[in-house]
Amino acid sequence: MMLTVTFLAAFVLTTVSSQETEETITYTQCTDGYEWDPYRQQCKDIDECEIVPDACKGGMKCVNHYGGYLCLPRTAQIIVNEQDAATADSAGGRNSVIRRTPVDVQQGPPNPTHQIQCATGYEQSEHNVCQDIDECATGAHNCRTDQACVNLRGSFRCQCLPGFQKRGEQCIDIDECTLPPYCHHRCVNTPGSYYCQCNPGFQLASNNHTCVDINECDANNPCAQQCYNILGSFICQCNPGFELSSDRINCEDVDECGTSSYICHYQCVNEPGKFSCVCPEGYQVVGGRTCQDINECETTNECREDEMCWNYHGGFRCYPRNPCQEPYVLTSENRCVCPVSNTICRELPYSIVYKYMSIRSDRNVPSDIFQIQATTIYPNTINTFRIKSGNENGEFYLRQTSALSAMLVLVKSLSGPREHIVDLEMLTVNSLNYRTSSVLRLTIIVGPFAF
Repeated sequence: MMLTVTFLAAFVLTTVSSQETEETITYTQCTDGYEWDPYRQQCKDIDECEIVPDACKGGMKCVNHYGGYLCLPRTAQIIVNEQDAATADSAGGRNSVIRRTPVDVQQGPPNPTHQIQCATGYEQSEHNVCQDIDECATGAHNCRTDQACVNLRGSFRCQCLPGFQKRGEQCIDIDECTLPPYCHHRCVNTPGSYYCQCNPGFQLASNNHTCVDINECDANNPCAQQCYNILGSFICQCNPGFELSSDRINCEDVDECGTSSYICHYQCVNEPGKFSCVCPEGYQVVGGRTCQDINECETTNECREDEMCWNYHGGFRCYPRNPCQEPYVLTSENRCVCPVSNTICRELPYSIVYKYMSIRSDRNVPSDIFQIQATTIYPNTINTFRIKSGNENGEFYLRQTSALSAMLVLVKSLSGPREHIVDLEMLTVNSLNYRTSSVLRLTIIVGPFAF
């Protein structure tokens, strides 16, 4: 491959030495790829392969050539013609005629004080060689403030700053956001550049382009109680007994007591994150919500020795162990008999049996509550049953269920605490007009609550 070079016009400078010896020296300005050799007085080739860093890319090898260089495959064979090399060196500039009087071939380089004339864009160096003027460094350029100055050999050029493109004489910003997508989520154009933004819940990765999820629960847990990370966001949840407030972050106590009036048997007490049920005196909480009667006769029996303890819903009573009153005498537990030998007993019931029972307040009606039954059976007799006393307000009804039994029915709801004493009488009559009666004195204690 032959590289053709051109040369600039030579000029002549005449000087007079101190010995008044006239000498005429003609200097030559070299073309690109050559430089002036003041000792040989001719242009010589510049070895770009040595001075240009990493001149060839992609595994190519650099081969210096006259006035330039070539990048060739490493397997290429190179043949250098020495005669052409000498011819090329002399062609780097127009041959000069040097007339010296006297002439000395061993004479050194010309006097550095001699002035030479350099082409536009060059200036004389201290070695009396024309060197390029860096207009960008000296400020001798006319580039605008929005342009960058690039120095060239013997000249300069104005080019737009990175991120701008030339349109006419103006440098116009390049909108990188209209080019193929650089950003994962959003692109923001800026004068001469751009930057990427991420949607809420994401952050830029180290490459400043990709968006990665932010784990808000690890970084700065915003939730008052429980935090769960999701892609691009998070959700808050509350512990049992709490609910999310309107801001979806904080937790508010749930007033379980206000949600239902049936949550507790008796009374509900709200607490932060929970609730508890309490029962009135005489009851205890069972299963967390139900009130169950306390049998004080088994736990704290305060009755005297001559008294018997009777437990009822919500409390207890002490009754005499011998309830018999004259002329009745105690024959067995709670059974009083009027002796036949006593004339007063002829007009009184033969026996009185004391019984006790407890019912809850506001019990549903009608309701069977107590059964009375004959314990002694006489032949050829008829038994009838009636409420002898204690039913002045008509709360009860006695329904005969057989010849020997009857059922006491509650027909009006009773509210406690209250005590009712009802005498249930059984009349026995035979064909010989034999007549006798027995009384069952039933004490009914109505508890204070419906449980």
